[in-house]
Amino acid sequence: MFGDMMGMMGKIKEAQEKVEATKQRMDTILIDEKSSDNLLNVTVTASRKIKNISINPELLEDQEQLEDYLILTLNKALSKAEGIYDQEVAAAAKDGMPNIPGMDLFK
Repeated sequence: MFGDMMGMMGKIKEAQEKVEATKQRMDTILIDEKSSDNLLNVTVTASRKIKNISINPELLEDQEQLEDYLILTLNKALSKAEGIYDQEVAAAAKDGMPNIPGMDLFK
């Protein structure tokens, strides 16, 4: 019985390590998003950090328009990043968890 418990604890520790490694890898996955007319380009990581913003000079003439573009484009990029992050971390956690009866958290 204790051997099984120790084995499960080891698998849980492995799962935690996989999740942490996956979270660190999310810093290296880049998501590029553009406004519909390509006047604004943003790059974010899957861990939702902004890496780059490129603004066409035409947008600099209208502050309100620029703000709208930034909000829309950044929100699209961050939404994609969140989806990737959640999917990858859940997969890493599910992959490493031991099969404990009654504890199927990832159905």
